[in-house]
Amino acid sequence: MKKNWWKALAVLIFIYVIFQGMLGTVPRLPILNESIRNVYFHVPLWFSMIILLVASLVYAVRYLQKGRIDDDRVSVEFANTAILFGILGCLTGSMWANFTWGDPWPNDPKLNSVAVGMLLYFAYLILRGSFDDEQRRARISAVYNIFAFAVFVPLIAILPRLTDSLHPGNGGNPAFGEYQMTGPMRLVLYPSVIALTLIGVWITELRVRMRRLKSSLED
Repeated sequence: MKKNWWKALAVLIFIYVIFQGMLGTVPRLPILNESIRNVYFHVPLWFSMIILLVASLVYAVRYLQKGRIDDDRVSVEFANTAILFGILGCLTGSMWANFTWGDPWPNDPKLNSVAVGMLLYFAYLILRGSFDDEQRRARISAVYNIFAFAVFVPLIAILPRLTDSLHPGNGGNPAFGEYQMTGPMRLVLYPSVIALTLIGVWITELRVRMRRLKSSLED
């Protein structure tokens, strides 16, 4: 139990986030109205996804440095969990867009950039399935992982800011801080990022243990 305290912490924080997200006080803003509650889930999913992708990148680099196949296992599972969070981020974003913009996927630079970025990581998974040799698959996947991350971050964080976007903080639109992102809301948003990141690490840990067990049984 001493080693698993962070899992209990993740569950407790997320219960707090769900409770506050559903019942907590939020500012009444034009167009957004009650849908602003989605900021506690949609935005943290993307922040957590990026953190998980950074972890995947770190283990990919470690594999290239040391050649340990276990680093590749950890790297791909961090990427798998990040992709799952990305899909959930797209779904929550589409629902939010449908309520506020009248279209689940409007022709928006940030949304289109996200779609391209997600396709990059789907290609990463397809690439891994193209090789039978374990070491070759790990080596090529690690190089591609570095490339994908180097492209993904500018796609979602830089390019949308160079043009008009419906998203807050992009294309001249005020950021949420200027839309009354109040102190109480930040006390839910930031814990949500922490909780989802810990849950992502937890999912990854379980998946890595399954991969290790499968590998030992095959050996």
